[in-house]
Amino acid sequence: MKKNLAAFAAAALIISVYIFTYKYQDIGRTDSPKSFSAEGIQDNRNEKVWVEGEGEVVKILPDDNKGSRHQRFIIKLENGKTLLIAHNIDIAPKIEKLKIGDIVEFSGEFVWNEKGGIIHWTHHDPDKETYGGWLRHEGTVYK
Repeated sequence: MKKNLAAFAAAALIISVYIFTYKYQDIGRTDSPKSFSAEGIQDNRNEKVWVEGEGEVVKILPDDNKGSRHQRFIIKLENGKTLLIAHNIDIAPKIEKLKIGDIVEFSGEFVWNEKGGIIHWTHHDPDKETYGGWLRHEGTVYK
């Protein structure tokens, strides 16, 4: 009886871990986040695309405090093009020690504009309806 109870408890734990992992890591839009390099996607003007990449911080802008608050900064990619990062700080932690010259890795949704583009959705989705993104700065992930 005790062996059956222990086996049942172990199976329940494994199933719980599987459900948690699936529910919180593998849900999202039907258009799964096919990651493209931000280096080559900047000419895509017609659709929003999930991208990953890294760049050097070249300008730190004031936080946008209208509506959802966003930390904003501009990064320069290896190809010389620039992107605006708009990181929702009502959902994810702000990068407090960000400075010009820092390297920031990112995963988020790219939206084209005439200045190069914007990366947003650099955070988890609190409604768990879409894949979330992230920022990585000095080894810390912000999502």
